[in-house]
Amino acid sequence: MKRYLFLITLLVTLAGRVTAQSVTVDATIDSLQILIGEQAKIKLQVSLDTDKRAVFPAYTDTLVRGVEIIDVAKPDTQLLNDGRRSLITQEYTITSFDSALYYLPPMEVTVDNKPYRSKALALKVYSMPVDTLHPDQFFGPKTVMQAPFAWEDWYVTIACVLLFVPFLLLLIYLVKRIRDNKPIIRKVKVEPKLPPHQLAMQEIERIKNEKVWQKGEPKEYYTELTDTLRVYIKERFGFNALEMTSSEIIDKLLEMKDKEAISDLRELFQTADLVKFAKHNPMMNENDANLINAIDFINETKEKEDENVKPQPAEITIIEKRSLRTKILLGAGIVLLVAALIGSLIYVGLELYNYFA
Repeated sequence: MKRYLFLITLLVTLAGRVTAQSVTVDATIDSLQILIGEQAKIKLQVSLDTDKRAVFPAYTDTLVRGVEIIDVAKPDTQLLNDGRRSLITQEYTITSFDSALYYLPPMEVTVDNKPYRSKALALKVYSMPVDTLHPDQFFGPKTVMQAPFAWEDWYVTIACVLLFVPFLLLLIYLVKRIRDNKPIIRKVKVEPKLPPHQLAMQEIERIKNEKVWQKGEPKEYYTELTDTLRVYIKERFGFNALEMTSSEIIDKLLEMKDKEAISDLRELFQTADLVKFAKHNPMMNENDANLINAIDFINETKEKEDENVKPQPAEITIIEKRSLRTKILLGAGIVLLVAALIGSLIYVGLELYNYFA
């Protein structure tokens, strides 16, 4: 009977030891002595069953007074005994800036809400020995040294300088285009050159079909009509009527043509001047009469055509009206170019100032 009791007691004792040793916590330090400012690593290892959960101590920035924590590494887990056991390792990097012998208390790990502690550690911090009897062994502060010139540091600056001139020329070109209200690209086609009177009659036919005067815009109507006649007179009689006033054109024509044909033209130019400069609003029949006067003047003064002569081809430039979208894009391009030029000037100036200052 006593033998059975002894065996039972032995089994209970062994079971208790196994249970008590199912979780082990161990802490080691890689260096027991360091100089001020040097670093040491504390390795905290926990061995436990894989079905258990361990919570490591959470430090802020100080392990104990005088010992600072610089870094806390991520826990590293290793599986043992075919995955039945786990060995979790976490490293703490510490340092100190005060010379002293520090007592590092046990580190507590909680496993399934039960605390386990490691052994205590010690750290000796020494100050840097200074030989005050021989101060000449120390070197004073160095003078400011000029950094060596490196081309790779100036690649961006050189690119800004090289691109500045073409960007500036492009900016001037775009500003000139948008001020002249001219398109960036012109279309050019080749077609037979028509006589001046045929070109004028085509333009008058277009003005007649658009009926601008019926839309309450007599100024535009008379401007287009007189411009058409000025171009015809320039091509037909050989003097620049586009740069002359109405009276100067009439006086020039009186020197070379029938006065009766020019009298109707004089009336048309006078009405056009009143509309453009005196805000005169002519009647409907007056507009029609002036259109007929223009047609009669062209027919009476046109050159006789030679049916045997073939029309000669000529290059005609067609200028398309710029759309609102194109104007917006031009404006945005100008703004971007101005910003790029100003930015490049500021950048180059700062680089040169920093280099020579």
